Amino acid sequence: MAGNLRLVREPSSRANSKIEVVLVDDHETMRRTLKGLLDSEPGIEVIAEAGNLALATRHVRHYAPHVLVLDLRLPDGSSLAAISELRREAPSTQIVVLTMQESPATAKQALDTGALGFVVKDTADAELADAVRRAADGAAYVSPRVAARVDALRRN
Repeated sequence: MAGNLRLVREPSSRANSKIEVVLVDDHETMRRTLKGLLDSEPGIEVIAEAGNLALATRHVRHYAPHVLVLDLRLPDGSSLAAISELRREAPSTQIVVLTMQESPATAKQALDTGALGFVVKDTADAELADAVRRAADGAAYVSPRVAARVDALRRN
């Protein structure tokens, strides 16, 4: 069922005390693992999942989540290009990019297009919940393995 729309629950008001997250990754096993990780965190709830950009965009429009966790590589387009569009359409939804890439140039590009977070997948178990919380508060988070190199790029 990878890539299929999966509604977790109906839309709710923003009065919900939990950080509402839409989780997007084209690998169902990865989504399931990340959903379990985030749902086990106090104050965070995955309200919907998607396996491609088209469904991610629909979920963001429908649910207006606090945070969108967005895989960088999806089968139906550029996640980097989608970030700008999603920020225009849903300015209250913060975006955390999730990727296998440790490229500081890619991280800088994601942040420059409107993402607040950049998390490397193999450290997601230790970093993703913190990145989601920070994004929900309007603060940036970049995986420490790439943060110093991103800062160096931004200074140049």
